[in-house]
Amino acid sequence: MVVKQKVDPIQRIRGILKDQNGILLTSDLANYGIPRTYLSILEKKGEVQRVSRGVYSAVNSMVDEFFGIQARYKGAIFSHKTALYLLDLTDRTPLYFSVTVPSGYNATSLKASGAKVFFANRAFYLLGLITMQSPHGNNIRTFNLERTICDVLRNRNRIDIQIINESLKRYVVRKERDIDLLYHYARKFRIQKIVRQQIEVLL
Repeated sequence: MVVKQKVDPIQRIRGILKDQNGILLTSDLANYGIPRTYLSILEKKGEVQRVSRGVYSAVNSMVDEFFGIQARYKGAIFSHKTALYLLDLTDRTPLYFSVTVPSGYNATSLKASGAKVFFANRAFYLLGLITMQSPHGNNIRTFNLERTICDVLRNRNRIDIQIINESLKRYVVRKERDIDLLYHYARKFRIQKIVRQQIEVLL
């Protein structure tokens, strides 16, 4: 008879941290049936630190702010200038996070964190949603190329024209671009004219 050895909870937490690039959510503990007491032990030992509510990181790892903000604010999707940066449509590192949330979302705490919050009609909120890896290797949510271009052009009066021009030039030379999809999104957002004007001069 083979007796399975139970994994030590402390070692299990260390393993989760390693697998998740130094990030641990309190929800992870519940998923693995690990009492929070063991997280407190590691915190007292100086192995983990609290990043924000429900989010911890290993003290010897770089804090993944992208992952942390979405772990705390489940409805936030990176968009606009932050999406441009994540999708390599601009080299400018955003000074703050730009996120989109559904209309009616209570964004008081999110705004207080310093994020620029955009509200979207719930019918279009998830349009073009993709999952990609953050610079630290954790899965985060943002929008695809076409949705991001539409978002930027819809809010062109609130974004530096140089950033917009750079992103459009980069978009049209991307192999994975989908102009038909871009125009499809533009119709939904009722910005067909401005999108065609901006894109067709670059093609």
